Amino acid sequence: MTQFAVRDNEINIAGCSISTIATIAGQTPFYIYSKEAIKTNIDRLKKYFPQVSLHYAIKANPMPQLVSYIANLVDGLDVASGKELNIALASDMPAEKISFAGPAKNPQELAMAIASGITINVESLTELERIKNIAEATNAIANIALRINPDFELKSSGMKMGGGSQQFGIDVEQLGPVFTLLEDPHLQLIGLHIFTGSQNLNPQSIISAHDNIFALVQRLHKQYGFTLEHLNIGGGLGIPYFPGDKHLELTEISDNLKKLFNEYQDITNDCEIILELGRYIVGNAGLYVCEVTDKKTSRDKTYLITNGGLHHHLAASGNFGQIIRKNYPVVVANKMDSSDTQLVDVVGPLCTPLDILASKMELPHATIGDLIAVHQSGAYGYTASPRDFLSHSHPIELLL
Repeated sequence: MTQFAVRDNEINIAGCSISTIATIAGQTPFYIYSKEAIKTNIDRLKKYFPQVSLHYAIKANPMPQLVSYIANLVDGLDVASGKELNIALASDMPAEKISFAGPAKNPQELAMAIASGITINVESLTELERIKNIAEATNAIANIALRINPDFELKSSGMKMGGGSQQFGIDVEQLGPVFTLLEDPHLQLIGLHIFTGSQNLNPQSIISAHDNIFALVQRLHKQYGFTLEHLNIGGGLGIPYFPGDKHLELTEISDNLKKLFNEYQDITNDCEIILELGRYIVGNAGLYVCEVTDKKTSRDKTYLITNGGLHHHLAASGNFGQIIRKNYPVVVANKMDSSDTQLVDVVGPLCTPLDILASKMELPHATIGDLIAVHQSGAYGYTASPRDFLSHSHPIELLL
């Protein structure tokens, strides 16, 4: 992990040592997100994908200050709830550059979306009928993008969200009645959304998905004759979490998209192509930091007991999608240069054996008061964790 500097034995973010950041936070545990790391990620994406628009998927990390910061660096925002919509609208992002996805938007959320003028990624015929009824009742025009469940899958993705049977999107073979309903004057089709999966570290799988997406859109264009303002091809770009994971190489993906832009000019001309990313933008920009409160040995096994755990960072505990538990990158953040190590388990305060932050990990000798940091914690950390489990105190979030 090289995204954060190390000075005087401590991780530094925004010129502050991790000990100083703990003082600024006023407590441990806390999450700390780096503006510099976020901007570095976005600059990298703009370098490799200059022809596409970058949208941030707020669900990865909806901290309002972070969203407002990112909104000034990207081209659009995607929300997955009414609360996220309010966060997006409070940023400087224009409403027409905000989209709303999710398979169970309630009528109130649909009314919010129509009234604010954002784009609704429609996930079913029933949802489109609800939108039509609300738009008619309020004499409004709803901006529609169809989320399509394609007839292919993204291979090697950590989480498949397209292809086969899915709760997401409209099966491509069921689009006939949808396009009939779109003839209603209160509905305006402006885009398509095809998102096949997330957390993919295999460039060839992403390239294959992009090839299939453009071919599918061309086929649908010939069948239905629509005009698009935008095509959202999702994201899927992964980040390394575990031993053996490699950073995703973007060159091949970029070169292939350039080829597709030339090959499908009938689609790409006058049509905004969108990459919608969350984890790739913020994942490596965050640390989860907790404090060692006890150190004990039980039958030749050493435990670092901390005031943080699965209730704050479910994914790091291995209880958020892992079949076989693997360690996130964990460090003693105030002893980064120490070479005197020992094999330890890092555990939390909860009355459950599942409360593990690191298992059988070689770390510098730590003592009570030292700071344990979990890298790759900028996405799906704070809001993806059961913070009220066993009624312990919550962490706080900082952006520096």
